[in-house]
Amino acid sequence: MSSAPAVPPRRSWLAVRWRQFRNAPRPVVRAVASSLVVAVVLGAAYLAYDIALIRIPDLPGGDLRLAAAGLYVIGVLVTGSLLTWLIVPLPRGAGARATRTPWSAALGLFAAVPIAYLVLVVALEVVKPLLI
Repeated sequence: MSSAPAVPPRRSWLAVRWRQFRNAPRPVVRAVASSLVVAVVLGAAYLAYDIALIRIPDLPGGDLRLAAAGLYVIGVLVTGSLLTWLIVPLPRGAGARATRTPWSAALGLFAAVPIAYLVLVVALEVVKPLLI
């Protein structure tokens, strides 16, 4: 008698997603981490400016929050893309030289867009009320 091979148990949707989260590819982790670091630093600067405008209404230069928010978003996108381009080379294959292409920067850009939004929302909706 031959026995049929054992079929592994079927995983739930949550178990599959948790496994994917724990085993994320290194380039994606690096892209998200670099964008997150840049977004936190620039978000803290934006938050400091926003709180300074609330506490000192007659700040020289006037209310430039919209321009500061635009600089924040552009800074996160550009710097996150550049850092990802620097730290995420393409797979080497048989060669010994690591190559970088615009696809590395595109990975950084795609990671930076939601990170920029989420960090700004957390800074303005969670951290700001705690500091005022």
